[in-house]
Amino acid sequence: MKAALAAALLLAGTAGAHAQSCGGDFGQFVEGVRQEAIAQGMSQDAVRRATSGLRIDQRVLQRDRAQGVFQQAWLTFAGRMISQNRLDRGRQELQRNAALFRRIEAETGVPGAVLTAFWGLETDFGGFLGDFETLPALATLAHDCRRPELFRPHLLAAIQLVDMGYLEPEQMRGAWAGELGQTQLLPEDYIRFGTDADGNGRIDLIRDSADALFTTAKFIQNLGWRRGEPWIEEVRVPDDFPFDRAGVYAREPRSAFAALGVTKADGSPLETDGLQASIVLPQGRGGPAFLTFANFDIYIEWNNSLVYTLSAAYFATRLDGAPRVREGNPRPGLDADQMVRLQQRLQARGHDVGKIDGILGAGTRAAVRAEQIRLGMPADAWPTSELLTALN
Repeated sequence: MKAALAAALLLAGTAGAHAQSCGGDFGQFVEGVRQEAIAQGMSQDAVRRATSGLRIDQRVLQRDRAQGVFQQAWLTFAGRMISQNRLDRGRQELQRNAALFRRIEAETGVPGAVLTAFWGLETDFGGFLGDFETLPALATLAHDCRRPELFRPHLLAAIQLVDMGYLEPEQMRGAWAGELGQTQLLPEDYIRFGTDADGNGRIDLIRDSADALFTTAKFIQNLGWRRGEPWIEEVRVPDDFPFDRAGVYAREPRSAFAALGVTKADGSPLETDGLQASIVLPQGRGGPAFLTFANFDIYIEWNNSLVYTLSAAYFATRLDGAPRVREGNPRPGLDADQMVRLQQRLQARGHDVGKIDGILGAGTRAAVRAEQIRLGMPADAWPTSELLTALN
């Protein structure tokens, strides 16, 4: 799910009397959605067709509560997702659609490699769009009282897509969280950024790859993409690097990292300019190292999992000509049960790690780094059995 718009949608979700309703009788909930859609100017026929098949989908609730794929270490996840076949296909698509990508970048500033990486990871270049019925999925999540302020506006937007004649309810299939199309955008984004790239009078993000790619570029541009700037670059970090200065949000001029002995992946000198960057070590000081830039923030807004976002950004660099990452020799991490125990111990020490879920998220990484500093360990935010033992 695109986490970037949660704050904006919170405001949008409070717009009407029905916006805060959730839970309770599902039939009454659906009737409230119908009334709100009609009040927004949608036709009664479109609202009837879009809402007649709404139901609670238990599979959606199960997916929402268990996203175990992000428990994998970065090298494992990236290795699985960025296969040689996917790289080859991505390069073929970049060549096949070269004119379209030039046009998109000229208008939005978003490179074709960035779009192609998302296209490949999200749906295998349109090959698998998801098998969840979008309207019931969004109704399920809007009715569930965990995040109704996020999902109710998207449910209404999905109904609006029917009203606009873009899609019929039975055509709306995608991811469990309501994303649609070849790059998996949510319905409000479909409407807001939808672009008829081929001029056929219809915006179709499901069957028309040109529409999907141009619309995605408009979405990324709106998130703040900086034209002509990098997003990530693999680097080498010396053994004596002050690891407490690493982290996605620890920004410093690139010249500061060069002065600390950070080099390019091939050992050549790093630029000594003022471009703001961060050192990211997805598996600690022994594993791969990246320099991330302001454009990497867009990846985090697309999906706030570092495992996913770093994979998508790295995939884009590979499509753009970068060599395969040096895997290094990362120290063994923790399994899911050990991660849960670690989170519990960190929480007991007063750290905010968020949900105890065994996933190494931003809160857990920050807490790990704080405890490593307290214990005199290298503060690379990578949890190990040594740290777990020290927290007993």
